[in-house]
Amino acid sequence: MAAPGLRLYLALSRRATPLARLILSRRARRGKEDPARLPERLGVPGLPRPDGPLVWLHAASVGEALSVMEVLRRLRTLRPDLAILVTTGTRSSAELVARRLPDGALHQYAPVDLLPALEGFLSHWRPGLAIWVENEIWPAMIHATAAAGVTLVMVNARISERSARRWRRAPGTIRRLMAAFRVIFAQDEASAARLRRLGAGAVVVTGTLKEGAAPLAHDESERRRIAARIEGRSVWLAASTHDGEEAMVAEAHRALRRSGIDALLILVPRHPERGPALAEALAAAGWRVARRGAGELPGQDTDIYVADTLGELGLWYRLSPVSFVGGSLVPVGGHNPFEPAALGSAIIHGPHVDSFADGYGRLGAAKAAIEVRDAAGLADAVRRAMAPDMAAALAAAAWALFSEGSAVTDRVMEALVPLLPPPGGQ
Repeated sequence: MAAPGLRLYLALSRRATPLARLILSRRARRGKEDPARLPERLGVPGLPRPDGPLVWLHAASVGEALSVMEVLRRLRTLRPDLAILVTTGTRSSAELVARRLPDGALHQYAPVDLLPALEGFLSHWRPGLAIWVENEIWPAMIHATAAAGVTLVMVNARISERSARRWRRAPGTIRRLMAAFRVIFAQDEASAARLRRLGAGAVVVTGTLKEGAAPLAHDESERRRIAARIEGRSVWLAASTHDGEEAMVAEAHRALRRSGIDALLILVPRHPERGPALAEALAAAGWRVARRGAGELPGQDTDIYVADTLGELGLWYRLSPVSFVGGSLVPVGGHNPFEPAALGSAIIHGPHVDSFADGYGRLGAAKAAIEVRDAAGLADAVRRAMAPDMAAALAAAAWALFSEGSAVTDRVMEALVPLLPPPGGQ
């Protein structure tokens, strides 16, 4: 019997389809939904179901989906008969994930958390196994999937103390939802402990799949083209920056230039749609700016190159010996440090790294990253890290730590294989 709070939520979700249609239509007009694929959000399939057994993997957005690409590749190698359906909720994730999926994998937008949408989705796709990535706790989705008899697991699970406190206000609901998962693979001991307190049964600590993911892809011909244009210059990268960070990054770059270093800053905003406004503000502040989203390339006279595109971080990390990983000088929680580590770029970050606390903690202990607090500290760290010996030492230490991460994928795969739907099933 569902907890009272969960029963109420499910009853409301049964009646909320008209409201969902209205909200989705408004989001589509603002460019936040794909109008051509809006029916998928209401459980109407956009593709036919392949024959044979199917595994459904649900990820919130780009980072979560990319973290499991290696798992998907291994599943397809091990079981070529398996079809794999990946669902995400954002337009940016749909565009990027579709380009990275292995053969035999399909992408659909995730249905909204309403029972009619979910029942239509599950009736069409009939998954034999559902894999949730990180902390996607949608009550109707979990309830409907379990009610359909589908085995549920969660991989790369992470939950902050703040999120755990919120869920503890609805103890009956969260216990019921946690009990639906056959097993949960947690990123770290702290998340595992919180999940157990919320009612999860089998919780196994594996580490983060982002640590064991394959290096980010890139276009080698484009790398050579840009490298030729900036040859001889010192380059540093500010990756996945957020509002409030770019001003500090620009201040650090100004201090760096004043110290006599002919440096090029490659600035990659976390949300590419902010690129035009960022470029305009930087130009108004006196910087010579080129913008990737406008088809421009950096040159010898470019101060800051705003790389406002999706899916090209692998290119920028390869071009930049030193990288500041954003979301960390403002209280966002930080972004994936294993991406630059895999590509030999020295890592600098701010103090706000709760989303990857274990990884950044190990990088710090191994002297594989530099933590800074402000623009002045960032400028000093970039200056020090640009020294060839320092950059090499930081990158080598980070690489050594990253190279241990393939064991995480091995552990997850070993546990997933017995849960896969049998060959020949539907």
